[in-house]
Amino acid sequence: QVQLVESGGGVEQAGGSLRLSCILSGDTFSNFNMGWFRQAPGKERDLVAGINWSGAGTWYEDSVKGRFTISRDNDKKVAYLQMNNLELEDTAEYYCAAGSRYYSQSYWLATAYGYWGQGSQVTVSS
Repeated sequence: QVQLVESGGGVEQAGGSLRLSCILSGDTFSNFNMGWFRQAPGKERDLVAGINWSGAGTWYEDSVKGRFTISRDNDKKVAYLQMNNLELEDTAEYYCAAGSRYYSQSYWLATAYGYWGQGSQVTVSS
């Protein structure tokens, strides 16, 4: 059974940086495309970054382009979201997600993901 465990959230000032990590267990990591979603209070959960199974392809939502970087280490079974130049609007619960590459290659679509982490709160203060 696939399980995702996140770490690395917290409180950071605007302009600062945080890195989220996500460890996958229960299956072969390279079988999955990986994504990071976020959900602010009263809003829907949105995909903000995705990476394909090999790491060769990445996708970013417009508001995080140039500030966030998604990456993965297939040997360590870990996906990362490096968040730089944080803005107040980045405050949200962040969720790691995995989607089987045999189900969908469209790692830039929210519908490609079927497994979720527990969530990690990121709060950006002024």
